[in-house]
Amino acid sequence: MSSELLAPLDLAFWHLESTAHPLHLGALAHFGPVPPEAGRTVPGPSDGSPGREPLDVLDLLARRAAAIPRLRMRVRDVLIPVGGAAWSADPDFDVRHHVHELTVPGADFPAETARLAAELMERPVARGLPPWEMYLLSGAPDGSFAVLVKLHHALADGMRAVAIGAGIFDEIAAGGRPARRPRPVPPRSWLPGPGRLLGMARDRLGDLGRAVEVGASVVGSSVVRAGLLDGRPTAALAAESSGTRRVATVTLALDRVHRVRRGTGGTANDVLLAVVAGALRRWFDGRDLPLPEADPRALVPVSRRRPGAPPGPGNSLSGYLVDLPVTEADPAARLAAVRRAMDRNKAAGPFRGAGAVALLADQLHPLAHRFGAPLASGAARLLFDVLVTQVPLPRSALSLGGAPLRALFPMAPLARGQSLAVAMSPYGGQVHIGLVADGEAVPDLDALAAALTAELDLLDPPV
Repeated sequence: MSSELLAPLDLAFWHLESTAHPLHLGALAHFGPVPPEAGRTVPGPSDGSPGREPLDVLDLLARRAAAIPRLRMRVRDVLIPVGGAAWSADPDFDVRHHVHELTVPGADFPAETARLAAELMERPVARGLPPWEMYLLSGAPDGSFAVLVKLHHALADGMRAVAIGAGIFDEIAAGGRPARRPRPVPPRSWLPGPGRLLGMARDRLGDLGRAVEVGASVVGSSVVRAGLLDGRPTAALAAESSGTRRVATVTLALDRVHRVRRGTGGTANDVLLAVVAGALRRWFDGRDLPLPEADPRALVPVSRRRPGAPPGPGNSLSGYLVDLPVTEADPAARLAAVRRAMDRNKAAGPFRGAGAVALLADQLHPLAHRFGAPLASGAARLLFDVLVTQVPLPRSALSLGGAPLRALFPMAPLARGQSLAVAMSPYGGQVHIGLVADGEAVPDLDALAAALTAELDLLDPPV
């Protein structure tokens, strides 16, 4: 992997970023203590008996990250295509510029790591280096620790981030699916034959047709919402960025989510979207805000990758738009409304509707991404109020240096003009939710986090 052009959507993410609006994904992973047997055997004292040296987790992180080719790549401008950029190996790569250790003060380790993660998430990653950072957060009284990972969105979408994480974690425990061997591809001429040319032309026309359809949906949706933005109570979710961040984490029992799903139909994601809607309603009430005249709209990213396919080099995303029914008082009715909306989205597919705006990136010239980013950066508010995304993790048990992964809270970036992003990852029988908010617009993020737990209690009352 010596040089590779940025895919159009990656290029868009690269140019949409600003100092006040960093576009990196994050993950805050909590691990248990490293078992004593994970250390290195060393010569013992004078009697010659072998001893044990504790595992250096920072060194382990650095070694494994340095061995991932993708993490040694930086972005550089290219002459052709004009306005384009490419990934190329950093000739001066030094993993010590990317992997750091911080000691977390205080007895409440989880709360302090969330506070520190918020400070670290405020800072954009360095653009002259491979665009990622890792922080080992140590200092817990019981020997447990946390790792914060930051990956620029141009470097990874959710699936690619998981693939990168696979190179950091210990080998997946027995029980995981074996990797599929790629099928051999017969050699062929670089010059396409008539049949391939016809197929390429047909695909291109199909892409352009979808782009026109999506573009019309985006314009129509934006015009309608532009007339609703002024004075909407959902302005609580829209704010000029202060450049600060708050982070909160929530853990919900996955079996309770599935119990609700089995009783009502739909999917676990439908249940979680309904929980988010109910939590926002509760949050509005706690702020003494009137309920919005129109329900806030969520962008729900959708991967365009085929199930079982390798993650691929670039972002491959579309999205669904879902009105979160915060104006509905009944929790069951909220869930039913979310399920109907998601069923309509799935019936149309990820290539239709205004939520598929990411598809337009493929049709734009690199110069349009470079010079149009300042204009496009504020468009998110015209399409949606809050991002709600789910990042799947392997079902197998994960560990780092023998230390078991207890929880992994994904964190999504904030679009310009927006104040809240919600990311979720099921793992180990739990749903781990990471909330990222503008620090000034949402000073009470912990109240919203508590509301998520309370809303699941309404759908599945505790025994």
